Amino acid sequence: MAPRHKILMCPPDYFKVEYSINPWMAGNEGELNRDLAFKQWRALKGALSEYAEVVEMRPQEKLPDMVFTANAGVVYGNKAMASHFMPQERRGEEKFFKAWFIDNGFELCDLPDNIGFEGAGDCLLDRGGPWMWTGYGFRTEIEAHKILQDSFDREVVSIKLVDERFYHIDTAMCPLAGGYLMYHPPAFDFDSRIAIEKRVPSHKRIVVDTMDAGNFACNAVNVGQHVFVNDASLALRARLMRVGFHVHRINLSEFLKAGGSAKCLTLKLTEPLVDFTDE
Repeated sequence: MAPRHKILMCPPDYFKVEYSINPWMAGNEGELNRDLAFKQWRALKGALSEYAEVVEMRPQEKLPDMVFTANAGVVYGNKAMASHFMPQERRGEEKFFKAWFIDNGFELCDLPDNIGFEGAGDCLLDRGGPWMWTGYGFRTEIEAHKILQDSFDREVVSIKLVDERFYHIDTAMCPLAGGYLMYHPPAFDFDSRIAIEKRVPSHKRIVVDTMDAGNFACNAVNVGQHVFVNDASLALRARLMRVGFHVHRINLSEFLKAGGSAKCLTLKLTEPLVDFTDE
């Protein structure tokens, strides 16, 4: 029997939009419906809990974006590399994420303080090959890539983001079980698109159009054959269902105001499972 996925989440006790560090936040300062945000967060947690163990970490006052645990760091086996945020507004989160990893038995890998790296927002384990897709361009610096490769002893494939709306690769790419890849090509530069096409066969590439990408369809959580997403068009849902996935739509409108969705709100702690190709 395959091990059960474990996912880290952080309740939105202090979540609000009070500054702008990505294009989605601009104009949304003070526009958050906190009661609705709590309801949506609980709905996502409840849906994920049907298929995975969800653990929570304590939120911290004056750190509104801690709810986005994908940016806590990246986990591989019993190792974790905690983030070093590019925006000053999020740097206060770092000590809490590092403490959580240590307290929960992870070996913390070293990352120099002068290198920007924003965790599983910019580092995604492929589900069909032995590499990590790792982004740069906006919130992670390419200097972090070799450190990741050396720390985890796993190939890193560097891909560059070119559209500031997609400031982390997990807003424009989602590796899926069985080696499928859901992605929005215009978010990446030419060389990155070529790298993706060389590594992922055409029948396993699920291209996401502009409308779906704008609804954060790529910012999905994949647990086995289940895909949890804010929204997806009928065409995209049909494409996913044809290759065996069950699509769960959970309205996360309040978190989109801060530039995040389902994947941003979660961090997988079981990376990889025993055999990542057979999740």
